[in-house]
Amino acid sequence: MPNPWTGKGNPYTRDEVRERLKATITQKKAIIGAGAGTGISAKFIEKGGADFIIIYNSGRFRMAGHGSTAGLMAYGDANAVAMEIGEFEVLPIVEEIPVFCGVHGSDPRRRMWHFLKQVKDMGFSGINNFPTHAIIDGHFRQVLEETGMSFQKEVEMVALATKMDLFSCVYVATAEEAVQMAEAGADSIIAHVGTTVGGSIGVVGATVDMGFAIERTQEIIEAARKVNNEIIFLAHGGPINTPEDVRVILDSTDVHGFVGASSLERMGVEKPLTDLTKKFKELKLN
Repeated sequence: MPNPWTGKGNPYTRDEVRERLKATITQKKAIIGAGAGTGISAKFIEKGGADFIIIYNSGRFRMAGHGSTAGLMAYGDANAVAMEIGEFEVLPIVEEIPVFCGVHGSDPRRRMWHFLKQVKDMGFSGINNFPTHAIIDGHFRQVLEETGMSFQKEVEMVALATKMDLFSCVYVATAEEAVQMAEAGADSIIAHVGTTVGGSIGVVGATVDMGFAIERTQEIIEAARKVNNEIIFLAHGGPINTPEDVRVILDSTDVHGFVGASSLERMGVEKPLTDLTKKFKELKLN
């Protein structure tokens, strides 16, 4: 329903977002969420019919021509970037669909209850946990866990968001993380199976195959479903890139849909823009 202050749909309550997404499932349609790093991306993602938009700092790097993994590095304040994109680019542009804010839940400088209040006051309808330590592994992950910047901080952020009536749509990489997020009250869980393959800045050698993506995604679903059978499950990353890839994951797992960031925003620009420029350059003078 329209917001009485803006005349537009945003922001929505947690229940309103859940009802919208459940209605999509009832209609036997796949839920499609999309990352947006610019206002024009958000504008045309909405026109394309996406169910929701997520804003996080990787979108700015991605649309500046850099790898999305830059969003995990110390190249800026992730929380501040997401809020800036939201306030000045995306929230003023979208007409109706919910917009979620990517929150770096383990940022030790933030009083998270205070920051989430700002997120809600900005007009976001929900949150996502990005940058996320779920996709960091090995020795560095262990160091983060042992020095107070753990995945548990992201879980605690989701629990706070739940209390504050913000819809939570969160990344996890393992069944154990899925259980933690489900117990914290996550409304939607995204099975993240790695950095997106393909395009000019996608990974090539550091990826997983579709077989692994299917197996891991289903493991995550089954683990979280034991905690809460009402969770909405989505797929993301790795070899799941094109609509055809998403068809495979829909047919092979119990996911309700897909979240595309590079798959939609970056891939939607790279080849079409290259091809259009080439067509202009084919023009000859009389």
